[in-house]
Amino acid sequence: MTLHIEIPEDTFSGILAKAFRNTAFITGFIITALILAMAIVSYVWTPYDVTKLVIADKTQGSSLAHWFGTDHFGRDILSMIMVGARNSIAVALVAVGIGMGVGVPLGAFAAARGGLVDEALMRVNDLVFAFPALLSAIMITAIFGPGAINAIIAIGIFNIPVFARVARAGALAIWPREFILAARAAGKSSTQITVEHVLPNIATLLLVQGTIQFALGILAEAGLSYLGLGAQPPMPSWGRMLFDAQTRMVVAPWMAIFPGMAIVITVLGLNFLGDGIADILDPKSRRQR
Repeated sequence: MTLHIEIPEDTFSGILAKAFRNTAFITGFIITALILAMAIVSYVWTPYDVTKLVIADKTQGSSLAHWFGTDHFGRDILSMIMVGARNSIAVALVAVGIGMGVGVPLGAFAAARGGLVDEALMRVNDLVFAFPALLSAIMITAIFGPGAINAIIAIGIFNIPVFARVARAGALAIWPREFILAARAAGKSSTQITVEHVLPNIATLLLVQGTIQFALGILAEAGLSYLGLGAQPPMPSWGRMLFDAQTRMVVAPWMAIFPGMAIVITVLGLNFLGDGIADILDPKSRRQR
């Protein structure tokens, strides 16, 4: 089944009213906004210095001094989650930007040209898609070493074929439309039609896919950090925090519970946000209501 999304004709105020009535969008927006706010605040303030080791305070449970407890080095877990949020968001955001910036033009170009060009691009796209982000990260870090930059490159490369497929599928649904035939009759080139008519009509589809890939990017970054391929110590990372907690689940379960909850809540919020955006901006779903 091909998902067909057009530019909504509603006014901004009408779309805003629908957004306030959409439970999934409101829930996702609030969760995402809180996570983003926490990440932004961490640039200027955290309850404790995440690079300072206080061995005397190691593996302490939740208290007024340390709401989420401390880890095996005496670092405040709440502070580490705040700093880890900005690292996860930055990696996922840049990786999605790479995937969208490269994949969307490739998919749109393949749909516009068709024939052998489309077939060749999609086969190369399938080849890249066959390598998951984890395997790409292992190959990249084997050459350049572990680090957040290499994690961004690996996740970004994995996102390229995803956005290329989505853009191509959406564009192929638009090209047979009457207004595209009219644009051709007016003498517009394929590039002009793609930029002026095709891309605006699949923008909502790409936005929804972007929120999905952003959530997957958070998970991928956590997985890479867990394996030691992402952000390196002493910079906190949610995945690295889970790795450090795995051997201390009995004596300090909060070391795994709180970063795990941060990952789950963030991904859940982004999924809610994506579902809400799709529901609000998809004209078919609006007509059904």
